[in-house]
Amino acid sequence: MDSYSLLYSSSQRTGLLSGFQRLRSQRKMCDVVLEAGGVSFPCHRALLASSSEYFWALFGETTIERSASSISLEVLTSEGLEVILDFLYSGWLSISPPSLPAVLEAARYLQVDAAVSICERFITDGLSAENCCSYANLAEHHALSDALHAANQTIAMEMGTLLKESRNDLLRLNIQSLMAVLDADEIPSVKEVELIKLALDWLNENGPLPLLKSNLLLSRLRFGLVTPSDLKNLSHTHRAMGTPLIRSQLTRALEYHRLGPAQPIRQSRQSTLRVSPNRVLLVGGGSSPDWPEQQMLLFDPRSKKFSSLRSSLPLRLRNHCVCSVGGFLFVIGGEEVKEKEEDGKKSVAVTTSNQMWRYDPRFNCWEKAESMLESRAQFTCCVVEDVIYAIGGRHTRPDTNMHTSVASVEFYDMSTGAWRRGAAMPRPLYGHASAVLDNNIYVSGGRPSNHGNIHSGNQDDHTESSREVLFWDLKSRVWEKRASMSIARFSHRLTTVQGHIYALLGMYEPFCDIERYDSQSDHWTRLRPLLTGSFNYGMVSMPSGNLLVFGGRRWSDGQEVIMKSVLEYDTKRDRWREICQLLRPLTGTECTLLPLPD
Repeated sequence: MDSYSLLYSSSQRTGLLSGFQRLRSQRKMCDVVLEAGGVSFPCHRALLASSSEYFWALFGETTIERSASSISLEVLTSEGLEVILDFLYSGWLSISPPSLPAVLEAARYLQVDAAVSICERFITDGLSAENCCSYANLAEHHALSDALHAANQTIAMEMGTLLKESRNDLLRLNIQSLMAVLDADEIPSVKEVELIKLALDWLNENGPLPLLKSNLLLSRLRFGLVTPSDLKNLSHTHRAMGTPLIRSQLTRALEYHRLGPAQPIRQSRQSTLRVSPNRVLLVGGGSSPDWPEQQMLLFDPRSKKFSSLRSSLPLRLRNHCVCSVGGFLFVIGGEEVKEKEEDGKKSVAVTTSNQMWRYDPRFNCWEKAESMLESRAQFTCCVVEDVIYAIGGRHTRPDTNMHTSVASVEFYDMSTGAWRRGAAMPRPLYGHASAVLDNNIYVSGGRPSNHGNIHSGNQDDHTESSREVLFWDLKSRVWEKRASMSIARFSHRLTTVQGHIYALLGMYEPFCDIERYDSQSDHWTRLRPLLTGSFNYGMVSMPSGNLLVFGGRRWSDGQEVIMKSVLEYDTKRDRWREICQLLRPLTGTECTLLPLPD
């Protein structure tokens, strides 16, 4: 058998279309005329049939149109048909926002799938607050699933602007898109009561709807995010709010508001804020370690930007603990710093607190919760299965001004709103750290002594720090020892990332080393050190597995310097980098992840 070569010429295909376009422009060899909107378009049957399923069927062997010299396409506009014919003859599709509906209608009707795909990409790439509603309606009408999904997402993200500037566009939105938007987990800068009013206005504009459809629409609203007084008012504003399904949801929302301390453990979709869950809240701290501020900063990891929360801490605290449960912030213990005046002289008074405050970002309100059984500062807290544990720490006796460290452990039962005693540690500790792994608690480092001044700056105090690691099996309620860290640490940080525990440097450590603990092998491994040694910083573990470190203090030429840096540690690559800077120097802040509105 003789060998041969098979070669392809891309210019042949281009030349073929160019040839057909030339024949069409000269009206030569055209064997059919298409008519739309009073305009005639001479064409070639062969090209049309080879490019469109519609024309392939139209010019079939048994159709009347097979031999017809003229075919009227009454459902199409001349503009849309002309653009699609130009596309079939040249491969170029001319689209603009005004012409898009007509072009898409022609492409869909004539079954030119390539043109439909281009139109869908045009919609997806050009979405904005000005056109997202009309594009959503267009995509829904023509069953463009990808474009519809993208348009619905844009509507959700731009809802704040749309409610102010384009409410009529929202009222003309198709019901599938409106339901998809009300299903969204993130709708920035919009209160739920505004979404409820929008849904009711939409029903007035587009109703009456069958009971099933109105229920499907309203059931996507989150009534737990609305105050009881607003719920009662809204329940009488529209007949659709009086259906058994919606009334039951309103009743459950009112019951949720009456749960009190149990609210964090009784969360549902109805009471979950429509915001990004991965925002970092920086609680307290300030530009001076001795005079903390009551500010709370919000950090958005996506934009790398900071903003101040509208609310502030009810107390001026340092050495406190924070955690989040069920979308609520808990601020626990610490040292309350107050300004006092005696004999005309101002001074600072510091008292150890046992108070716990709960912040609800849904309604921007603080509530004083049940106080701990003991006052604690420089302690550690952690959350296991929605239970808050407060471990160790120390307090100052107001009568003697003496520091006393404790081994006691207590935990907060949210179902009853009360603190209860847990198994005490083998010895008193303060300045230690904790992390949760496999629903068990690990405690590392700290100091056992009851004396000494942590603000003295005495480097010799470092010798009192511990390398010891304690493990608390919550099932057996027994504390056990685990492999010690390679470095004695005090006032350091501990966190869990993807099945490992990471220990970051604390106060007065001579190096910047961090280490990772493997519970399976009971072994610590040294990792890449921080870029700059620091202490008294804030730290949080992100869902991505990266650690963020905010501010802190460090020594420079014998002076303490408050830092502005925000560092990120990539646990997968064992790599540090500075990602941005704080608005101003900050030390003593405590961090947690919390869903927060803009």
